[in-house]
Amino acid sequence: MTLRFSVLASGSTGNAFYIESDKERLLVDAGLSGKKMDELMTMVQVNPTRLTGILVTHEHSDHIKGLGIMARKYNLPIYANEKTWNAMEGSLGKLSLDQKFHFDLGEVKTFGDIDIESFGVSHDAAEPMFFTFHHDGKKVALVTDLGYVSERIKKTVENADAYIFEANHDVDMLRMGRYPWNVKRRILGDSGHVSNEDCGLALSEIIGNDTKRIYLAHLSLDNNIKDLARMSVENVLNERGISVDLFDTDPKKATSLYEVV
Repeated sequence: MTLRFSVLASGSTGNAFYIESDKERLLVDAGLSGKKMDELMTMVQVNPTRLTGILVTHEHSDHIKGLGIMARKYNLPIYANEKTWNAMEGSLGKLSLDQKFHFDLGEVKTFGDIDIESFGVSHDAAEPMFFTFHHDGKKVALVTDLGYVSERIKKTVENADAYIFEANHDVDMLRMGRYPWNVKRRILGDSGHVSNEDCGLALSEIIGNDTKRIYLAHLSLDNNIKDLARMSVENVLNERGISVDLFDTDPKKATSLYEVV
């Protein structure tokens, strides 16, 4: 078996990603209640008792809400960088020392038969980072919660077999929406979130011959619509002569377990 993954939940109300190989079964973030996390894994026939660890991208509650509960319930190790640990530890409840591990920004760590590379992103958290997963010549890139896509990130994630990539908002919907201006400014800023159009532009520079599918992730409930996100990204890619399969993600429903071939 090669890599298989599911976007368990994605959006401002909670985020969780699952990836597995022959030897490893990992969560990235647990931003929903423990009960909901169990439900989402059951949707894709994943047994949470077989999980081998949890990676953490950053300390925002939509990424760690169920983290402490899941770690205690299934006795799982948690991996995060030092600044993220410092920022989130008070929110997790009691954990034993042998559940706390460091995964530094810019590091490559091997989990069983998966090599995982962390990379920094521009977001208003202590030290936010996301990941590329490598196994048997295949590569999956998880890229959300960033204000802009730097050249360094593009180089790190280029030519992945699959992307989970942020398309957070439609700029016009956000500008005209009900959010106070300081929140709008945060989202639109360099430490906020990537818009549909900027998602398309970034993808147009990093998609390669190996790229088979893209999941549009972390859509805003107030400032985006799945069809609009897909259409906006598709238009940018089509203008540049790029055709690739785009898939939706959902805040309450897991995507089907996909095997990277």
